[in-house]
Amino acid sequence: MLQKLPKSFLYLLGIVFFVNLLQAHFTELIFDEAYYWYYAKDLAWGYFDHPPMVALLIKISSFFFDGELGVRFMSCIISAGTYMVLWAMIDAEKNKEYVVHFFILTFSMTLLNAYGFLTLPDTPLLFFTALFLLIYKKFIKTPSFVTALLLGVVMAALMYSKYHAVLVILFVLLSNLKLLINKYAWLAAIMALLCYTPHFLWLYEHDFVSFRYHLYERPNAAYDFSKYTLSFLLNLVAIFGLTFPWIYKSLFKTMAFDLFTKALLYLAYGVLIFFFISSFNRRVQAQWIIVISIPLVVLVFNYMLKEESTRKWVFRTGIATIAVLFFLRIGLIYEHLFPIYYETHGNKHWVAKVEALAENNPVVFENSYRFAPMYEFYSGKPAISLNNVHYRKNQYSIDSSEFTVQHKKVLYVSQNIFERKLSYSRTNGEIFYAKFIENFESYRKLTCILEKEEVENPYGKTLNLKIFNPYDSDIALERIKFGAAFLNAHKELRDIQRIAEIRPESNILALKSNDTTLFTFKLPKPEMEDPKYFRLGISENGLPYGLNGANIKIE
Repeated sequence: MLQKLPKSFLYLLGIVFFVNLLQAHFTELIFDEAYYWYYAKDLAWGYFDHPPMVALLIKISSFFFDGELGVRFMSCIISAGTYMVLWAMIDAEKNKEYVVHFFILTFSMTLLNAYGFLTLPDTPLLFFTALFLLIYKKFIKTPSFVTALLLGVVMAALMYSKYHAVLVILFVLLSNLKLLINKYAWLAAIMALLCYTPHFLWLYEHDFVSFRYHLYERPNAAYDFSKYTLSFLLNLVAIFGLTFPWIYKSLFKTMAFDLFTKALLYLAYGVLIFFFISSFNRRVQAQWIIVISIPLVVLVFNYMLKEESTRKWVFRTGIATIAVLFFLRIGLIYEHLFPIYYETHGNKHWVAKVEALAENNPVVFENSYRFAPMYEFYSGKPAISLNNVHYRKNQYSIDSSEFTVQHKKVLYVSQNIFERKLSYSRTNGEIFYAKFIENFESYRKLTCILEKEEVENPYGKTLNLKIFNPYDSDIALERIKFGAAFLNAHKELRDIQRIAEIRPESNILALKSNDTTLFTFKLPKPEMEDPKYFRLGISENGLPYGLNGANIKIE
C-alpha cells in the first residue's frame, strides 16, 4: 500500500501522525481513557461496559512508552492506518491531484480528529470499519476463500472494538441481501463467529452483564426534545464542524451506482435513521454516530472531485474548522486557553492533593469509576470505586478490586461525608470530602436473588429471597442491613427504605461462605408515588446500600 501512496500523501500523513504523537504525550488523560487503562491492567476477553479491543491497544502502547503516550501510542498508529485505508477506497483518477483536499476533509471532522490521539473504543471502531469496507469492496468484485476469511476476521475485530459495530455489519448486509445466498459470505460469518467465541464465553461466564446493563439496567430519563432529539441534531453538525452543509449535500446528492457505493449510503443513512429514532427514547451521544465519518469521507471526497463548488467550500470551511480545532487542541494542554473547564485539566493537581491526604494508604472512591483509575494512573497508588444504589455498576463491580482493600486502613472519598475534617477541591470547583476507615470491609459481591422478575402489588406480602455469599468467610448477620431502592419508570432512583421485616428460614447467625441462604421479607411501602421498579441492597458496616439485587418490576 505504501508504494501506491503519493509522496504528498505520505508527507501530510507524517505531519498528522507527528502532531497526534505530540498531543498524545502532552495532554492529560480524560476519565474514560483512565478507566480503559484500568481495563488494560488485567487483560481479559471482555469488560463490564465494552469488549476488550481498547484494553489491548493500551496494553500494546504500554510496551513502548510510559505515561499518557503509553495509553495512546497505538491510537496514533491506527489513526494513521485509517487515513491510508480511506485513501485506498477511493478509485477516482484525479484523486492524486487533491491529496491536500483529502486531508483537509478528514482532519476537519471533529471527532475523527480527536480520535487521532485519544484512546477510546471508537478509535479501533473507526479503523476496523474502514478496513471492513475496503475488504468488502474487494469481496464484492472477486469473492474468494481468502477474502472471506479476512472479512470474517475484520468483522470480529469490529465487534471486539464496540458493540455498535453490529450496525455497520447490519446495514452493509441490508445493502446487498444477495449475500444471504453467497457461500463466501457465510464463510466470512462463520469465521467472525469463531473469532468472537472467546467474548461470547466471557459474556456467558459473567451472566451477560454487558448486555443486561446496556439493554435493560441503564437508567434513562423522561423524554425531553431539547436534551434528546435536538441534541442529536446538533451533534450531526458538531461532528463535522463548519463543513457540515457540504458534507450532507454530498450525501444527499450521491446515487448508488454500484454495490459498494450502495453499502456506503446504507451505512450512513442507516446509522443516522437508527439514532434519530433512538433520540425519542434516550440521549444519543455524539460518539455513537461517529462511525458515519468513514463512509462519508469516501462519498464526500468522490463528490468533491466532480463538483467544483463543493470542493472549494469544503476546502475553505475545512481550513477554518482545522484552525479552531488546533486552538482547542492546544487548550486541552494549556487550561487557560480553553473556553471552558475540560477533563484533561488539573487531574495531576487533584491527584497530588488526595495522595497527600491518603498517607500511602489505599483510596476508596465512592461511586466513581472515573476518579479511581485517574488517581491510580497519576499516583501509582491503589484505588477502587465502591458503588452503591445512588450510582451504577461498572468494572469495579465484577472484578477482584474490592479484595485489595479488605481489612486495610483506607481513605474513603465522597461528596456525601458528614465528618468533613478532610477535603480537597478540583479545578472545576467541585469539593470532595474524605475520612479514614481503619479496618475497611465491604461485601458488594453479595447477591440478592428473587425468583420473579415482576411482582404484583408487593407491599406487605411475604416474599422469598435468596442471598448468595461468594466470599471465603462467613458474614455475621448483625453486620449487615437490608434496604429497598425504589425507581421510577426510567429506572432513576427516587426513594430508599430500610427493610426491617426480614428473617432467615433457619435459625442462623451468619451467611455461610460460598453458600446460599434463604430469607423471607416484607417490602416496605415507599414514600414516592407509583414506583415502577425496586432493587434490594445490603449495607455493611454502615456503608451505603450496595447494588446487590436486580431491578424488579412492580405490577
